[in-house]
Amino acid sequence: MFKTIEEYLNALKTELKDADPALLQDALSDAREHLTTALEAARAVNPAVGAEEALKSIVEEYGLPEETASAYREVERRMSPALKQVVKPRSLLGRFFGVYVDPRAWGGLLYMFIAFITGIFYLTWAVTGISLSVSLLIFIFGFPLALLFLLSVRGLALLEGRLVEALLGVRMPRRPLFSHQGMKWFDRLKALMTDKATWMMLIYMLLQFVLGTVYFVMITVVLSFSLAFIAIPFLQPAIQTSFPGTAFIYYNGTSHYFPAWSYPLCVLGGILLWTIFMHIVRGVSQLHGKLAKWMLVSE
Repeated sequence: MFKTIEEYLNALKTELKDADPALLQDALSDAREHLTTALEAARAVNPAVGAEEALKSIVEEYGLPEETASAYREVERRMSPALKQVVKPRSLLGRFFGVYVDPRAWGGLLYMFIAFITGIFYLTWAVTGISLSVSLLIFIFGFPLALLFLLSVRGLALLEGRLVEALLGVRMPRRPLFSHQGMKWFDRLKALMTDKATWMMLIYMLLQFVLGTVYFVMITVVLSFSLAFIAIPFLQPAIQTSFPGTAFIYYNGTSHYFPAWSYPLCVLGGILLWTIFMHIVRGVSQLHGKLAKWMLVSE
């Protein structure tokens, strides 16, 4: 039988060694919170009872590591179809244009657009929080402020993970990392500052601004060119009719026009450009999901 909570967690980690890291983090977080809370309650009711004896009855109620691991695997198996969309093989042409019916592509496009907004917020929050925390550490209230900031980083990382899972289909943690409520605030601050996961989350927030800006520029530029090519057969005749003698394109002192026979090619070019970009979006978003999983999932 297990003498400490850490022994139970190590056994549970061994049982889930081949599971998804996010699932492992959720399982360990749940187990640590339940066992710690139950042990504290048992010791409060009967201070004379030993920790090992109390833990024995708690584990019997909660379940052995292999039972807990099996339960988590079963829940994950039932929920996994909602996370991963299986695309059936198609013809070459079907696979190319099939990107328009692939939820991963549209989810990735939406995420890349939202990443620009969240990136600005993350950067503002991180820079402001770091600046205030560091500058106010000379005062006693600077330490609680730093603690609140680091806790907010954990919270934002959890929300970002939920966004990544919802739009990119990458399994992310669904529960926050367990934090002992009985710890003194200075000990909690020390634990957060010495935890690698905290700094990885903070770096991700700063990196999100850069990536979000790149994503936004990519979307706006490609979308502008695609719509421009598709609109040429409609805009050029309209401009020539409404404003006779006005050049559609004026470059280096010379007026340029698209010949009528090129209109179908312009429309086709605009559609192909956006279709190719949707494939790029799907690939880039999946890479971003892997990056988020690597940086936001605790070891």
